[in-house]
Amino acid sequence: MKSVYFDNAATTPIRNEVIDAISEIMKTNFGNPSSSHSFGRASKALVEKSRKAIASCLNVSAGEIIFTSGGTEADNLVLNSAVKDLGVEHIITSKIEHHAVLHTVEKLQIENNIKVSYVNIMPSGEIDLEHLERFLESDLKTLVTLMHVNNEIGNLLDLKKVTDLCKANEALFHTDAVQSVGHYKIDLLDIPVDFLAASAHKFHGPKGVGFAFIRKNSGLKPLIVGGEQERGLRAGTESIHNIVGMEVALKTSYDVLDEETHYVKTLKHYFIDEIKKSIPSVKFNGLSESLDKSTYTLVNICLPISPKKAAMLLFQLDLKGVACSKGSACQSGSSQKSHVLSEILNDDDLEKPSIRFSFSIFNTKEEVNYVINVLKGFI
Repeated sequence: MKSVYFDNAATTPIRNEVIDAISEIMKTNFGNPSSSHSFGRASKALVEKSRKAIASCLNVSAGEIIFTSGGTEADNLVLNSAVKDLGVEHIITSKIEHHAVLHTVEKLQIENNIKVSYVNIMPSGEIDLEHLERFLESDLKTLVTLMHVNNEIGNLLDLKKVTDLCKANEALFHTDAVQSVGHYKIDLLDIPVDFLAASAHKFHGPKGVGFAFIRKNSGLKPLIVGGEQERGLRAGTESIHNIVGMEVALKTSYDVLDEETHYVKTLKHYFIDEIKKSIPSVKFNGLSESLDKSTYTLVNICLPISPKKAAMLLFQLDLKGVACSKGSACQSGSSQKSHVLSEILNDDDLEKPSIRFSFSIFNTKEEVNYVINVLKGFI
């Protein structure tokens, strides 16, 4: 049976050079970076080298990169501290954010009685920036949290526009960039967001490590306490091998970004063309059909299949060796409909199966052909 992995938005295969770097560090650098002896100093030097390299990729200073266990922790760190330590009284977000943001905001609203505003979502899945601007007229201390690339439908947010709106209205801006760091060049000097979250396993790095970008002198305080690691913003012994692995993954991604973007974009274009030929009544959710307004790494399609057939579709695809998803991997196994698609699809289309296919440099056109032939068998 052929095996095809089209779920790269959930996690990506690790590059060989990343595996080699991690393996080497695990063999040779086991010292605690907080120890003062030579073993500790050697490990500390590696952590700081990685911090500097990652900061350079985003055009920020090394002190503005805080290592975390991943994007979820980075989101939680920023949002919790913004309310508890920075005095944020009003959070503006959308109902199509990742649950790492949505559930944190809901918890903060209940526990701290802050005001939460949800910006309108257009049928295309785009954020209504005029509505956002009206919310920003609030007199309360405000933080905006909107993701750069939607993890289910791929829509791209204009970070520069949102940053300019926030600055004009003296609001803080946090973006979950988990689906875009390593796939897009993000110059945080040119686009001065206040906070950003990223995760290594989304750009061919290891799981269990990510980072928060926290603008200098922000005043944020730690979510996890117990030690002075990460400039006092994140207690706990640093995972040296994972941090170095993330550095190698990010640097490699940016070194070959143009070449790999072209390859994956061509693959997405091919998928779109071929599925439209094979299943003319297919629909594309959000702006995922666009090569300019959505990420080049994924498409989200709505298939003309009855609800009865739809119930077992992912299971049947898995039996055929096809890995894909109906939405965020964090909700895998949930019987609930996608909260993102529920905001943009009509009732009829919500009853049909929507599937996210996400691509990487390790995929091929032959795999696209195989998957589309499998899908044709369900129509």
